[in-house]
Amino acid sequence: MASSVEAVLKDTEYRPELQERIAHRRVPQILEVAEPDPSWPETFKVLESRILSALGNEVISVEHYGSTSVPGLPAKAIIDIDLTVRDPVDEASYAAQLEAAGFHFISRQRHWHENRFFCSYKPAANVHVWGPGSPEALRHKIFRDWLLKSKDDRELYTKAKRDAIAATSTAASNPGQQYNSRKESVVRQILQRALRDAGCVQ
Repeated sequence: MASSVEAVLKDTEYRPELQERIAHRRVPQILEVAEPDPSWPETFKVLESRILSALGNEVISVEHYGSTSVPGLPAKAIIDIDLTVRDPVDEASYAAQLEAAGFHFISRQRHWHENRFFCSYKPAANVHVWGPGSPEALRHKIFRDWLLKSKDDRELYTKAKRDAIAATSTAASNPGQQYNSRKESVVRQILQRALRDAGCVQ
């Protein structure tokens, strides 16, 4: 099922009250923007192999997105992955298998395109599970592909991330979300240019 243009263009606000918590991270994330690491694509390949071995034909696609997928871009040293499965609601078809492969089931967000969220600790990774045609997974791909093209927006995004890290308190109840919120306006500016480049907006 393909995403509608309207769904791809729609920004989703963070709604923690709608999140169904399955577990808490056993290891807290380190909020630090690291210099580009040429090993990040290979780390993704290792994680991709674990996912494919665990799920087999349940997998439709495994995509590396986010800053670690863009060569030369500073990033948090955490691999971001979009995993598309046949039906994210059918957790019995993938959740236990992913956990057995070392991915910790953290949360369920039914309101956000039936998202399920897992994390890996070694190597560090965030894994978002979606269904076919997820508009959010497509937004991630469009954003990544635009950053691969645009030096100006890579520089803008790097500055936004460094500024967000500097302004984020590690004592906050959810420092990761605080960091994301502080750079959100710049992300949306860049995404608009990416969507235009992809032909989604005029």
